[in-house]
Amino acid sequence: MRSSSGEHFIALDHVRALAAFIVFAWHFTHSTNGYPVPFAYVPNIFPLALLDEGQTGVALFITLSGYLFAKLLDGKSIYYLPFLWNRILRLFPLLAVVLLIIGVQQLLRGNSLSFYAFDLLKGAIFPTLPNGGWSITVEFHYYLILPLFLWMVARAKLLPLSIIAAAIALRFFLYQQNGEIQSLAYWTIIGRIDQFALGMLVYQCRAQLAGRHLRAASVIVAFMIFYWYFDARGGFLLYPSYPSPSRLWILLPTIEGIAYAVGIAWYDNSFTPSTTGISGLIGRIGEYSYSIYLLHFFVVFLAARFVNEQVMAISNFYLACLWALIFFVLMTIPGYLSFRFIEAPFLKLRKRYIVG
Repeated sequence: MRSSSGEHFIALDHVRALAAFIVFAWHFTHSTNGYPVPFAYVPNIFPLALLDEGQTGVALFITLSGYLFAKLLDGKSIYYLPFLWNRILRLFPLLAVVLLIIGVQQLLRGNSLSFYAFDLLKGAIFPTLPNGGWSITVEFHYYLILPLFLWMVARAKLLPLSIIAAAIALRFFLYQQNGEIQSLAYWTIIGRIDQFALGMLVYQCRAQLAGRHLRAASVIVAFMIFYWYFDARGGFLLYPSYPSPSRLWILLPTIEGIAYAVGIAWYDNSFTPSTTGISGLIGRIGEYSYSIYLLHFFVVFLAARFVNEQVMAISNFYLACLWALIFFVLMTIPGYLSFRFIEAPFLKLRKRYIVG
């Protein structure tokens, strides 16, 4: 996306497109009940574990957010209220439309709107907003503490490591108290703060990754193998149950944040993608990724069921991923329309918030 400062980074749009596809493929292949591909399936090709456990796409989105704001605000100060205003204009118009559509659906089904309204009110603090809206809550919690991150980075580039250490210690304490930490590590800022912080931290070290292909590949491949192992042990839902009693969730957000931050910084600083051709198309998908992310819940499960029941059986994971890619590309159409007519008009109201 072009920021209010006019800067545009197509490499980061590529990362957005990848994150959106990871989430889309997970929902397409598994739905909410292991249909058409059972949750217990594990792909033989280890990098594809990221699609089989596609909830990790949210971690990629969040790490990218931390990296992007570090890049935009490097060595700069901000007017905080205009910053919040811009983020509200960026996130809330489409979210409001989605929540309204779901409210109408609830009404047509004869469901009480009081419970739905209560969930929306709770959504300011808790992960209760539907259609992926819970992650917007987490994102906004990050915006509230962004000045603290900027203050820390201005004094010492690695000072935000103290926040990560504190978050790990908090998750360990809560695990000891509750016997599980997955629900907080995945759904709330208690786990996600590591990924925001690591995105910002690795940006400060980007020179160590620019052109260092072997270094970056070692981290990324190691992470893919780890996630393949995690998938084989049961993954998000079956390790051994949900919520998981495994201690792994104390560190899993940190592991994801490290790997994704390294990958983002390496790609952003090692290559200059074209704005035309396939690269330009992927960049456009990344530009519309917010719309695709919020809107795909309305169609992804129906699309998978339609293909599996009316076209061909797609219980084969690889075949299901191919169909997921086809429908993901088709989601560019409603993604564009949503961006053009819902998001873009509000973006014109943004104010400049960067000082210097």
